[in-house]
Amino acid sequence: MIRHQQIWAALDQIATDHGLTPSGLARLAQLDPTTFNRSKRTTNQGKSRWPSTESISKVLSVTDVSFREFSELVDGNGAGRIPVIGFAQAGNRGYFDDAGYPVGGAWEDITFPAMHDPTAYGLRIAGESMAPVFRDGDLIIVSPASNIRPQDRVVVKTTEGEVMAKELVRRGALGVELKSLNPTYEDRFIAAQDLDWVARVLWCSQ
Repeated sequence: MIRHQQIWAALDQIATDHGLTPSGLARLAQLDPTTFNRSKRTTNQGKSRWPSTESISKVLSVTDVSFREFSELVDGNGAGRIPVIGFAQAGNRGYFDDAGYPVGGAWEDITFPAMHDPTAYGLRIAGESMAPVFRDGDLIIVSPASNIRPQDRVVVKTTEGEVMAKELVRRGALGVELKSLNPTYEDRFIAAQDLDWVARVLWCSQ
């Protein structure tokens, strides 16, 4: 069975092969520049969304990729590809859209087995501020589309650009209460007006 992320990964691969970002590929195909953005790959309810056959057809036409070549890319991307940046970079502008989905062309793409969430991305941990749970050099996989529950480990970004990984204690109308993963650091409360986004950590390399 063909999965959503295989189609999207094939389109991403075509963009990479032509030295383009997903937005650049959309512009080349004379589509809306946001057509292939990662935030467009799921609905507001978190359901996976297929690219239209018309948009795929336009991409194949302008890149001179045959349908057979495209199908081979789809078959070869069952493992899933996800974008990755360093944790410290996550606080900078230009890496995320307003909903907390990765954007821009500065992400490194890696193949990740059994990843069936097309919105997921990776962050590489630097330093020991999140030890012993997350250590220097660990890769964490984050899903902005996943539901979040108390005791989940999450990545939080404030409107001032501060990014942190914590354990969610409580999320309400006033903000989020967070428990530090490293006992030497204080727990935090981020008021709703100071919260940019919060996303669930799905997996961590050890």
